[in-house]
Amino acid sequence: MNTPTRIAAAIGAFACMAITPLVQAADWSDTALSVRYGTQFAEPYDNDADGSRVDIAKTIVALTNATGYKYGTTFINIDFLQSDGKDPGGGVAGHPGAQEVYGVFRTTVDLGKVTGASLKMGPIRGFGVTAGLDLNTKNDGYASKKRMGVVGPTLMMEVPGFLNLSALLFDESNAPQAIARRYHYKNHAAFEADWGIAIGDLPLSFNGYALWITAKGKDEFGAQTAPESHIDMDLMLDAGSLAGLSKKTWLVGVEYEYWHNKFGNRTATGPFLAGDGATASTPMVRVEYHF
Repeated sequence: MNTPTRIAAAIGAFACMAITPLVQAADWSDTALSVRYGTQFAEPYDNDADGSRVDIAKTIVALTNATGYKYGTTFINIDFLQSDGKDPGGGVAGHPGAQEVYGVFRTTVDLGKVTGASLKMGPIRGFGVTAGLDLNTKNDGYASKKRMGVVGPTLMMEVPGFLNLSALLFDESNAPQAIARRYHYKNHAAFEADWGIAIGDLPLSFNGYALWITAKGKDEFGAQTAPESHIDMDLMLDAGSLAGLSKKTWLVGVEYEYWHNKFGNRTATGPFLAGDGATASTPMVRVEYHF
């Protein structure tokens, strides 16, 4: 079993242990297993000789849990990403496609629920504080081992579903195989929108997130990083209910991701620049099972 697979198994086991007590203490909980696939992913520095982007196919399997408890919500998502040979393991042409595990944990404390006061104000449903952690590992030539702490205030908007707007501080580090010790980037800001909105009485939902992240100083190789834009959104059909099954169990739909200056790498060609591979516009198909 290779390193990303072992880590995926460990993170999956940890997630199950973390999810179980949350579900038991929850006011509500939703756990889902999903698969999505696209053929136009890209990676920084994975370019043709002229610097143009190489399109990469990826299959992504995810375990997701969202839980509401007395004082707020928690969100756990673990992606296992399998690339094709255009993003090879070890960064060596001809090797099987690289594997990556990316885990996200967030908790948002609702200040109105904590204080017992109604903080509703016009289109604002409430105010909160969000904190969390990102972890990843990948077995490509760079061999990322990202660790990132997240904290900041959140506005919860009044919509049919949810829409949260957050201003966050990121404390990020990495320890790729090319450097001797873990490197800490300059702490930097991010502005994030997360949403899950029902579309009228139709069996459709519009879900996703959008992030704008400021530059994080110089990277571990001395190159200046760039501001980053990342949008991922999907339109999902409740196919199970149309087939006479339980509502919101089997969902199918389409997804779109746009990622500019991925992980702060500059989309430009030249020395220490990531080339066109640092930006991707990726349509996907997606299937989810909720249990």
